[in-house]
Amino acid sequence: MAPVKFDDIAKTSNEVLNDDYQTSGYQFKAKQKTSWDGAVITSAVDLVPGKDCVTPAKLTWKFPKPLGFAALCIDKLEMDKSGGLKLEASSDKVYEGLKVECKSDCKDPAKIAAAFTYTGLADTLLKLETKVCNPADFGCEVTRAQGPATLGVKCTSANLTAPDLGVRVTQGPLFASLCVKESFSTYAASCFYKVSDEVKCAANYTHGGKKSGSFTVGLAYALKSGTTLKAKLDQDQAVSCSVKHSLSKGFTLLGGVKYGKDVTYGLQCSIE
Repeated sequence: MAPVKFDDIAKTSNEVLNDDYQTSGYQFKAKQKTSWDGAVITSAVDLVPGKDCVTPAKLTWKFPKPLGFAALCIDKLEMDKSGGLKLEASSDKVYEGLKVECKSDCKDPAKIAAAFTYTGLADTLLKLETKVCNPADFGCEVTRAQGPATLGVKCTSANLTAPDLGVRVTQGPLFASLCVKESFSTYAASCFYKVSDEVKCAANYTHGGKKSGSFTVGLAYALKSGTTLKAKLDQDQAVSCSVKHSLSKGFTLLGGVKYGKDVTYGLQCSIE
């Protein structure tokens, strides 16, 4: 089992609890692959944009081989609704097992970040990220898969003596994870259980820190091929429900409602 990144340690449960909940706003998404060296453009249009909106759409381009140059990949060139830009590029051709990434907001050179991820060691992932103009502002992480478990440690220049720790264990239909952060003062636990191919349950709980006492429990039910129902309950007694339905290949509808202090609902239409 290959190790995951540190931030993905709780991903198995988070997919049930957080993904595919469109409970606010109306959105249209379209993804198109072109014949220009495999370039892909994705547009996400808010049908009722806010007042400070340069464009109601968020446009994202991906160029796997810009100008035919296979050694470099433009993973993301994005313009958001406020007109802000994001650029992410990477290359895995520098050295075997090494991936080099670069991120920028296309505005402030001081925010340019470089990351180096090495997977050349069996069952181990090493990652170093730093600001190009300020190498002292860095972060690093190590994760290692050991049997059914994955262990991880992550630190920055600010918490070298008290790094974040994480562990996840997968055994059959069961999954559990625990992350310790903020100088060992915050504990975030999550669990997941696959009842059957159709039903999946998950829960998480945080002890300590600003979100101490927060929890979420939820489930996902594959009603039939192409249709998934999801529901979850938060610590503030807010209930969220979602339905994702594929009308045909590449045409998906996602709708949801959240009932708490206020009632919100949303709908998303995706075409690719």
